[in-house]
Amino acid sequence: MKLTRRWKFFGALLLSTGILGALFIWSVGGVLVAPSNHPIGPPPASLHVQNVEFPSASGARIHGWFASGIPGQGALVLLHGVHADRTTLVPRAEFLARAGYAVLLIDFQGHGESRGRQITFGHLESRDVTAAVKFIHEQLPGERIGVLGISLGAAATLLADPPLPVNAMILESSYPTLYQATEDRLAMRFGWLGRLATPLLTCQLKPRLGISVDELKPLECARRISVPKFFLAGTADRDTTIAEARSIFAAAAEPKQAWWVDGAAHVDLHRFAGSEYEKRVLAFLDGKLSRHHSMQPQINTAKKQTKKFQINAEMRRTRRAAEADQKPHAPRSPCLCV
Repeated sequence: MKLTRRWKFFGALLLSTGILGALFIWSVGGVLVAPSNHPIGPPPASLHVQNVEFPSASGARIHGWFASGIPGQGALVLLHGVHADRTTLVPRAEFLARAGYAVLLIDFQGHGESRGRQITFGHLESRDVTAAVKFIHEQLPGERIGVLGISLGAAATLLADPPLPVNAMILESSYPTLYQATEDRLAMRFGWLGRLATPLLTCQLKPRLGISVDELKPLECARRISVPKFFLAGTADRDTTIAEARSIFAAAAEPKQAWWVDGAAHVDLHRFAGSEYEKRVLAFLDGKLSRHHSMQPQINTAKKQTKKFQINAEMRRTRRAAEADQKPHAPRSPCLCV
């Protein structure tokens, strides 16, 4: 009798633990897909942009900032990571605008000022990328277009169906499959228990978002995208490991190139690498977006002209100073200093 009661007690305890665990995992899934909407405020003074908005097949109206560049130099759509917004893209927009590119910074649906019911890890966000590219084509007919996506932004770029009508892609820290992305993040926080819990989170995609985990595989999409691609990832990234970054690069169709940023985790690679990041990104873009073969000769000519102007101005100032010294000076009046 006592043994039976003891087994009943342990059975009830296990059942209660299982129910509480399931409720906890379900609530975690709800937090992960919850929208991250908030006011953005005025655009930065460092960028001469205008506020824009346009419809997306995701069902949202996409809000962003748009700045036109040098005609014929090309345009770039800049895409942020999950739970972020377009303000995180401002430093990249600044150096790209200085190079003459038009830039469009957007908030994905469910982020910033673009309203949305749920974050979908690239499913609906890929439609926002398509809408952004269409907006550029309408605003700047004939311009070549590139996309620069960070994490979620990179995954959404690859997941776009049909593939985006663009001329270049810069893809930072994209996950290869959502299952791997989920497993990495859980294992990083909870060890082997996190790996065991991965199916409990990914199985929520269907009831919550109406999609399966098999629909979120940027690695498979990269196989059929033939435009030039530049993959970037940090060698110390634990959210998307360097092995996974290399796997998506290996699967991607040509042409492609990669830069594995030594020592960087799942962080802002521009902030981490600074001028080296800018140099490599501009070198990749050179000749791919401009209607000219390359803008570098024009940039070098502009630098030479600026230098020549500075030298001539300095010579004129020196000559005026010498002429002033040769003129007779009037006698100074007495000065009373108090």
